[in-house]
Amino acid sequence: GVQLDESGGGLVQPGGSLRLSCKASGFTFSTTTVSWVRQAPGRGLEWVSSINSGGRNTYYSDSVKGRFTTSRDDAKNTLYLQLNNLKTEDTAMYYCTKGWGSEEDPRGQGTQVTVSS
Repeated sequence: GVQLDESGGGLVQPGGSLRLSCKASGFTFSTTTVSWVRQAPGRGLEWVSSINSGGRNTYYSDSVKGRFTTSRDDAKNTLYLQLNNLKTEDTAMYYCTKGWGSEEDPRGQGTQVTVSS
């Protein structure tokens, strides 16, 4: 079945950077749109970014546009999210998903990003 394993989260100060990774298996990664979503404490799931097959097009929520960058390495079946200029409101559990990031899409266990001084 579909397996998605996120890593790279941690504690960072405001203005700092992190790079998240998501290793995918159990489906044809190279032909699949994949996404990042996040969930802050006490809040619902928030779509962050998507990248289509081949990486020709990327999409971002307004809250992260210009600060986060999504990329993929199809040879490694891996999705990445570069997080720059982090803000306290970026604190959340970050998940990668197979698909466009809807509630029903398969996702991994998540990696925690905490932005705090």
